[in-house]
Amino acid sequence: QVQLVESGGGLVQPGGSLRLSCAASGSGLNIAAMAWYRQAPGGQREFVANMFVGGKTYYEDSVKGRFTISGASAKNTVSLQMNSLNEDDTAVYYCQIVVGGLPYWGQGTQVTVSS
Repeated sequence: QVQLVESGGGLVQPGGSLRLSCAASGSGLNIAAMAWYRQAPGGQREFVANMFVGGKTYYEDSVKGRFTISGASAKNTVSLQMNSLNEDDTAVYYCQIVVGGLPYWGQGTQVTVSS
């Protein structure tokens, strides 16, 4: 059973920073990719960033230059450093890992950007 636990969400003022972390439990995980998604109030879950084994990363256009995904598949961890946050970044953030071709999701962590 693969379980993911996220942490690091909270309330931050516009222009501020937060770092989200996600740890996956389970032995012998062969993680192919790690990602972050988000879902704003009333919206659909959308892609934010991902990282493949070997280090290749991709970002949604609105977060490029502001967010950085990092992770260690060997340690079953993935993080998202978020800088220059604005109110449009307010959402529940979910981490995802892909193991054996299957996606596994965390429970989500709330990020609220507000003055």
